[in-house]
Amino acid sequence: MEVLKIATAGSVDDGKSTLIGRILYDTQSLTTDKLEAIEKSSKQKGFDYLDFSLATDGLVAEREQGITIDVAHIYFSTQKKSYIIADTPGHIEYTRNMVTGASTSQASIILVDARNGVVEQTNRHFFINNLLRVKDVIVAVNKMDLVDFSKEKFESIKADFQALIEKSSYKEQNITFIPVSALSGDNVVEKSEKTPWYSGKTLLEHLEELKGQDLYEEAQARFPVQTVVRPKQAEFHDFRGYAGKLYGGDLAVGDEITVLPSLTTSKIKEIYFFDQKFDKAGRGSSCTITLEDNINISRGDMIVKSEEKPRLEKQLTAKVCWMDNRNLVPGTNYFVQNGSNRILAKVKQIHGTIATDFSGEDTSKNTLTLNEIGKVQIQLSKPLAFDAYENNKALGSFILIDAQTNNTSGVGFIE
Repeated sequence: MEVLKIATAGSVDDGKSTLIGRILYDTQSLTTDKLEAIEKSSKQKGFDYLDFSLATDGLVAEREQGITIDVAHIYFSTQKKSYIIADTPGHIEYTRNMVTGASTSQASIILVDARNGVVEQTNRHFFINNLLRVKDVIVAVNKMDLVDFSKEKFESIKADFQALIEKSSYKEQNITFIPVSALSGDNVVEKSEKTPWYSGKTLLEHLEELKGQDLYEEAQARFPVQTVVRPKQAEFHDFRGYAGKLYGGDLAVGDEITVLPSLTTSKIKEIYFFDQKFDKAGRGSSCTITLEDNINISRGDMIVKSEEKPRLEKQLTAKVCWMDNRNLVPGTNYFVQNGSNRILAKVKQIHGTIATDFSGEDTSKNTLTLNEIGKVQIQLSKPLAFDAYENNKALGSFILIDAQTNNTSGVGFIE
């Protein structure tokens, strides 16, 4: 069954967790014991309705404060599709958590409180989706019941959001606006009679029509080698294969390839999926490849088509979201983890911080603090094969690992 990964974002009290809980309830995805716990807790709080936010807020601090702190992953299925929802926090101090949750998502739901409209945090949520190149964004204008399901209010929010779209790299067709009430379920799973002026689909109907495979941009074939396969059985004494996951494009038997960073060349001889041979491997496939020539390849090398070589350089410039309590300063050493490659690197220069409201860069700053995003130049100890993030998400992103503590300190998106 097709799987769609979705990130959610919203300001405090926009009803994000309630919306997810409503989807789970209306699709009958809540277990009996979970539903009983929600009913009991709702009664204890004196509510005359079910508090669906309890379906996702798992931490004690989240339940007590009524906010989302950590990234929670929620799984549910319909007859058409399976879903993984990353319920990410909206607070500015948890920007790193939102980046983590949205980094692997194929679509995103941004909640806007119908009473408050587009606020500062809405700008930041949309900016991060634009930074991460999340292809489809759904703007769920929530709490429509508190503005009497006003068409004028809904259209006003759409107009305000349009100003953000014009500053981004998004196209109109990739942004969808839906008026909803998560608490009462209007236009979430079932069409609401209270919005006769809205002719679009419900939230779930829209998600059902998104095609997961179409959310990956076509790119050039990249095959980072995870391991070299050398069976110890006598019948496979001469077998030498290279196992990994194929990104971007397809590879086929007979393709002329180049191995990076050595730049040695050969042709694909065989493609295996476990013990079966195939003539072609599609993007996203985990497979084993053998070559016509016995050349030196090890973990961390990359196999590409000879006419589709990526950049091979010892220096890169990237947008970095900083996730460490210790500030990022020029001259500090880190490991750059890109795919299966881990390379010692030094932060050469910080060009400045990037405002998450699309207002530009502050070039006066040469440090990055926790949750800030900036433009950083990094010097590598050896050449790295990579693509720009906008062309290939997998090979255009990396994490910075503290060389002393081994903590993940930041995530980068190569320009």
